[in-house]
Amino acid sequence: MGKHRLTAAVLTFSVLGFSLTACSGEDRPAPEDAAGTLAEGLSQLDVSGSSFLGATPDEVNTQLAESTAGLAPLTPQVAVGSVEETAEDEAMATLKYVWDVNASETDYSYDTTVALQRNEEDVWEVKFTPAAVHPDLAPGDRLVREVTPAPRADIIGSGGQVIVTERPVWSVGIDKTWVGEEELAASAARLAEFLELDPAAYTAQVEAAGAEAFVEAVTLRQDTVSPPEEFKAQVAEIPGAAAIAGTLPLAPTRTFARALLGSVGQATAELIDASDGALSAGDVTGLSGLQQQYDEQLRGTDGVVIRTVNAEDVPSAPLFQSERASGQPLQTTLDARMQNLAESVLEDEPSASALVAIQPSSGNILAVANGPGSEGAQTALLGQYAPGSTFKMATSLAMLRSGAAPETAVSCPEELNVDGRLFNNASTYPAQFLGEIPLRQAFAQSCNTAFLNARGTVAQPDLASAAQSLGLGVTASIGTPAYFGSVPEAAEGTLHAASMIGQGEVLVSPLALAVAGASVAKGERVSPALVQPANAASGSSAPASGSAAPEAAPLTAGEAETLRSLMRSVVTDGGVQLLQSVPGEPVLAKTGTAEFGSDTPPRTHAWVVAIQGDLAVALFIEEGELGSTSGGPVMKAFLDGLAG
Repeated sequence: MGKHRLTAAVLTFSVLGFSLTACSGEDRPAPEDAAGTLAEGLSQLDVSGSSFLGATPDEVNTQLAESTAGLAPLTPQVAVGSVEETAEDEAMATLKYVWDVNASETDYSYDTTVALQRNEEDVWEVKFTPAAVHPDLAPGDRLVREVTPAPRADIIGSGGQVIVTERPVWSVGIDKTWVGEEELAASAARLAEFLELDPAAYTAQVEAAGAEAFVEAVTLRQDTVSPPEEFKAQVAEIPGAAAIAGTLPLAPTRTFARALLGSVGQATAELIDASDGALSAGDVTGLSGLQQQYDEQLRGTDGVVIRTVNAEDVPSAPLFQSERASGQPLQTTLDARMQNLAESVLEDEPSASALVAIQPSSGNILAVANGPGSEGAQTALLGQYAPGSTFKMATSLAMLRSGAAPETAVSCPEELNVDGRLFNNASTYPAQFLGEIPLRQAFAQSCNTAFLNARGTVAQPDLASAAQSLGLGVTASIGTPAYFGSVPEAAEGTLHAASMIGQGEVLVSPLALAVAGASVAKGERVSPALVQPANAASGSSAPASGSAAPEAAPLTAGEAETLRSLMRSVVTDGGVQLLQSVPGEPVLAKTGTAEFGSDTPPRTHAWVVAIQGDLAVALFIEEGELGSTSGGPVMKAFLDGLAG
């Protein structure tokens, strides 16, 4: 929108030939007051507060509405430029108009004049003519705004893949001018049933709309319905119904990264109110996700022509013209093939689920998938869940820093009492790995009690620092809100013990665990990226909650190599041996099961973090069994699919 703004105040005044006070007396009203009141009213397109010569305010408001209806819903900013008393009891006011006609930096500005006359009661009345609105307006003329929509820019993925672009759709609805009143309700109900919508709700919507309205029932992708001509004919069989061809910016499929990318549609009243004039009724705008967050960049600026049209509907030459400017594409790091595959392996999960894939060498986020059980929520980036045994990546790092090594003997009892709270291993934990075992086997078999026993040598601040070294709890700007986890720096007793196995107050998102896996793979803490550049437009990241720990010691190459060795043991000897058969480079992994809720037995989250070559993946299932049994097959399906 334009930067030119006027104040509704009198800017200058000139007095010709005599003194105002000498002529009118100190108590007589000045024409400047009447001009100011008029300007304020014109700015609202409601001049009820002014007095007019030979007309009532209601009559003038009617003229005003007729002459400006073609600019709706815009309203001008009007200020008084000057007031000159041209004779006794007569004055001429110059009005300065500014119309913010589109989202460009250029406004439509002009000056016009209006005459005022003082009546016998000392009231200054306005001699209102169409020229008071625009100097080129004659009686019967009106101003109109012609808008040429700017093409909405695409959202691009890695390697230049076009992810969101204009794709053909059907806008299906009832045109009330095509059907008689007696058939209206029946047609609306019939169309709703055909589209598998609520007949009562749509019928009420149709009946409430204006007499000449096209009442849209739904917008459908053309590639999801029967052949175009057949579908159009089926709709046309219903009196008053129509399927109108058009386009909308859409992803490859209806579900493709939907929670991330968002949707595009007609601006809502709330968005219009919050847009500071950038949006009007009927404008197409981003409604959610990246489409809304980066709407200004993607939308571009509509072209606008302002002209007059006379009573015979003959248009004038343009009074104002602003060329349209296309939106600018939004670059992301998403890989379309990987995103599709991630969504396909989650499609049968009834509870909330997510999969995030990162390229460790670059930090690029390649897939951000949420299963149907997430019901539109952004589980992958914003979910906050206990990581369970996947957090043993951080605990193991802290143990290494305290002097342990993969072959260091650790104690793995069947259960452990910590300050009155009983901790157990999983019910499926293999008995042959109880007792004194190497740290490598404790990690591979996911022995909870062995890691709990390390609580005396790993203080809570050391645990938090190790987590930060892997990127857990470390905020990063990826260009959209995200949660990176929280590991308390201070915890004692059972809370500290629970932290050692990824419970207690430790929280992560699937993104955060993917970052941790990527950091292990790369050998240094990875800073993830999604929108490029990360500070584009209004992109931002949601900060992680929890106490901020001091800057963590950097992850060393040697530490990362040891962690990779431990994670490989999970595949060769531990709970996800099924990943051994994945084609390609060796797979490294860590499973996790996190208890939540108050049920007996408790419900559990299932996690798997996997590394294969230059790829790190985190898989989450909100209501699973064990990470190995619920998550393992899903992770295998994903990695097998990539290799296929």
